[in-house]
Amino acid sequence: MSSSDPVPQPPVPPAPAPDGGGESTVTVLVAAGANLGIAAAKLLAGLVSGSSAMLSEAAHSLADTVTELLLLLALRRSAKPADEDHPLGHGHERYVWALLASVATFVGGAVFSVYDGIHTLTHGETLGNPLLSYIVLAIAFLLEGYSLRTGLRQMAGEARAARTTFFRHLRWTSDTTVKAVVFEDSAALAGLVLAAGGVALAHATGDGTWDGIASLLIGLLLVWVAWVLGRSNAELLTGRALPPADRAAIRAELLATEHIEAVLDLVTLVQGPDEALIAAKIDFRDASTAAQIEWTCEHAERRIRERFPRVTRVYLDPTPGAGQRRREGLNPWGDAGA
Repeated sequence: MSSSDPVPQPPVPPAPAPDGGGESTVTVLVAAGANLGIAAAKLLAGLVSGSSAMLSEAAHSLADTVTELLLLLALRRSAKPADEDHPLGHGHERYVWALLASVATFVGGAVFSVYDGIHTLTHGETLGNPLLSYIVLAIAFLLEGYSLRTGLRQMAGEARAARTTFFRHLRWTSDTTVKAVVFEDSAALAGLVLAAGGVALAHATGDGTWDGIASLLIGLLLVWVAWVLGRSNAELLTGRALPPADRAAIRAELLATEHIEAVLDLVTLVQGPDEALIAAKIDFRDASTAAQIEWTCEHAERRIRERFPRVTRVYLDPTPGAGQRRREGLNPWGDAGA
């Protein structure tokens, strides 16, 4: 074998199959269980005390429970393997159900809270015994805090694995189920503080207006959460690329591979929390043989997947560069530059 002959290399190992969101499932289940119990307790406390803020918080927790159920469905549906009709898998289905979950947060929580707050401000309310409300709020704060802690621990672990900061990962993560838990539990804790403040001020002053204001603020908080989560899922449904730093690193890995002269075009697509696709038009060295180009593609794919385990598909298209096109009398810019 001459020195110019390509050296055979073992094939690229298949990417590990997604685990169906095992850790994410636990996080969502913890949140769903906490929210269901809290919703019933808040409803009882709201009916006993006559507090509109407590009733808003009950609607908030009920909406969160529905949201968690939709997120569980999203995890289950997106874990289905690829088939002939869906060759790229079902990863994007996760974002369909997660988008519906954000709609549930808006309709089930925000709309009711805003309506109840406005109704209290315009019609007033009869104040009852606030003791049960304080007890429920305290218990709910502990349960929501535990649920948030579970979500934050998973998010922090994912950020460390991705070698990025927590807040950057929170912005760019494609695991919107855990992102939803973090945002909703954070909003739940803020809502509990608002509800407690509204109940306390209403009974201290004898004016139910404070309770209505708290209910209105809870509704506006839920509108913001629904907007943030809805926008995140919409971005992923319409085809979001990998973060700019990842794209730059992938381009560098390709250029560092022998026989590759230039990366003419690079396309990345997030398909799920553990899935991403890469397609690139590559200008290979003109003197490279067909066999060398084939093995270079294999080596480049291995380099990328070792550095970015979430990349499950790599498609490289050998494409003549502008210099070769000019030498052969071809227009390097296509018909648009004629």
